[in-house]
Amino acid sequence: MGMMEEMMDAMMGKLSKEEKLEMMSTMMEKFLAGFTAEDKQKMMEKMMPKMMEGVNMMEMMPKMMGGNGGEGGMMGMMSKMMPGMMPMCLEMMLPSLPKKERVSFVPRMVSILMDKGCEGMSEKEKKDLRAKVLRKS
Repeated sequence: MGMMEEMMDAMMGKLSKEEKLEMMSTMMEKFLAGFTAEDKQKMMEKMMPKMMEGVNMMEMMPKMMGGNGGEGGMMGMMSKMMPGMMPMCLEMMLPSLPKKERVSFVPRMVSILMDKGCEGMSEKEKKDLRAKVLRKS
């Protein structure tokens, strides 16, 4: 065992589970500074099997997804990230799709955006949104 591992073992042995979790969240930002997306992906590929060992994903997913639809969990995080990421993903992905796939994908995507985007709106709000979408196209 190397000196660094011995130091980590000694330090980790003295910390409670709560202290370890707190340390993990505060240190990750510092630890990952300067890492590229590719570096992070490689690290995740190595770490995920260890982290997932003994975890029941069927039990965990509702908790991560914030089952109550609130701000917490994965759903809250996704609802904050999606408006910025989705357009960027589409801008990058669509040009590389073969024309035949784009022709089937685009109408389906627009339909979903309009149906789900208008959910809970009054008829006037729906009409205004449709007009705004048509002006953009």
